[in-house]
Amino acid sequence: MARNEQGELTSIWTPANIITTVRIIFIPLFMYCATLARDTSGALVSPAFAIGSCVLYILLSLTDKLDGSLARKRNEITDFGKFLDPIADKLLVFSALLLLLDEGYVSIWAVFIILFREFLVSALRMVASAAGEVIAADQLGKAKTAVTMVSLCGFYIAFALESMGVVSVANWILGISGALMIAAVVLTVLSGLQYFWNARKIVFRV
Repeated sequence: MARNEQGELTSIWTPANIITTVRIIFIPLFMYCATLARDTSGALVSPAFAIGSCVLYILLSLTDKLDGSLARKRNEITDFGKFLDPIADKLLVFSALLLLLDEGYVSIWAVFIILFREFLVSALRMVASAAGEVIAADQLGKAKTAVTMVSLCGFYIAFALESMGVVSVANWILGISGALMIAAVVLTVLSGLQYFWNARKIVFRV
């Protein structure tokens, strides 16, 4: 990675940004594998694709924090990375949610609430940025992200086990994942309200 005489980065292709880009590129592959794991009736028919989609989703989820920590550690934080990283995170979550919605494992209201919250927070951050303010992620937001990721990974682990015939364990994990998804929706609402409360002076100028 080259730097100029002032120590500034001269390329956007830092290791962190490469990881983020690869994550985005592999999301359609994850969706493709998850789709091929089922037949037209929704039944799991391919252990290979079920396991493949599970492994892919877990690996992609693990890179969620890797690129950010790598950028900070190497002092290679770029505007391109700030733009791309949240897009990659949201694409990863919503690709899994849309597949689960199509398969009937999550409700349309859960997806709507999570999507609405993301739009709300993104809008609040844009308004805050225009006002020269920064709305940092709070603990509720971080908890929401963690619980959502664990829930989604659990669903795909359960699908992989079910495809291999380990049905009892798969059902147990599905139950836990479903409960975690409910918790994620609750945290989504609470963190969204907290973001809005923290930005009230910027939005309403009070």
